[in-house]
Amino acid sequence: MKHRPVFHLALASWLAIATLQAHAQTPPTPANAACPALLQQRFDRLQDEKPQSLCQYSGKVVLVVNTASFCGFTKQYEGLEALHAKYQSRGLVVLGFPSNDFSQETGSNQAIAEFCENTFGVKFPMFTKSVVVGRDANPLFKQLAERTGERPRWNFHKYLIGRDGQTVHSYPSGVEPKNPGFVKDIEKLLSTPS
Repeated sequence: MKHRPVFHLALASWLAIATLQAHAQTPPTPANAACPALLQQRFDRLQDEKPQSLCQYSGKVVLVVNTASFCGFTKQYEGLEALHAKYQSRGLVVLGFPSNDFSQETGSNQAIAEFCENTFGVKFPMFTKSVVVGRDANPLFKQLAERTGERPRWNFHKYLIGRDGQTVHSYPSGVEPKNPGFVKDIEKLLSTPS
C-alpha cells in the first residue's frame, strides 16, 4: 500500500511530460502558420465596430490606404473601389483606414461609413478611424512604415502587400489608383503565387 502513491505520482509525472512533449512537437495551426506576421492583427470594422482579424486576407494581395473624407484626394475612393471590384476575384483586397492625422477626417465612424457608401459606393473593407503616423500609429501602419522606410505624408498613401505577406511597396498620395505603373505592380503581385 505504501508504494501506491509513489506509483500514481510517477504515472502523473510521466503523463505530464508526455503531454508537454506532444504539444511541443505539434505544428502551428494552419490558420496561424498561413497568416504572415504583418497580418496577425485585429481592427474594428467601420460599419459596426466589430473586431476583424486581418488574417482573413492571408494569401491575397492587400492594398492598404489611409483615407479621409475632406481631402483633395478623396475622389480616389472611386478608383480604389474600381480596383477592388475588378481584381477581387483574382485575390486583391483594398483595406481603408480613415485617419484624422491631417485634420481632414473629423466625423464619427458612422458618418465616415455613410459618406463612403453614399458618395462613392465603397464596398471594400474599411476600419474605424485610427492614427497612421508617428508614435501612436496603429500597429499595421507602424510595421508598414518600418518595412518600407516611408510613412504616410498625407491622406491616401498606399501600401501594396504581396500574397506572401513579406513583399511591401509604398506609393505616395498622388499615385492615382488607375496609374498604369501602379496597376502593373498590382497585376504582377496577383500573378505571383503565395
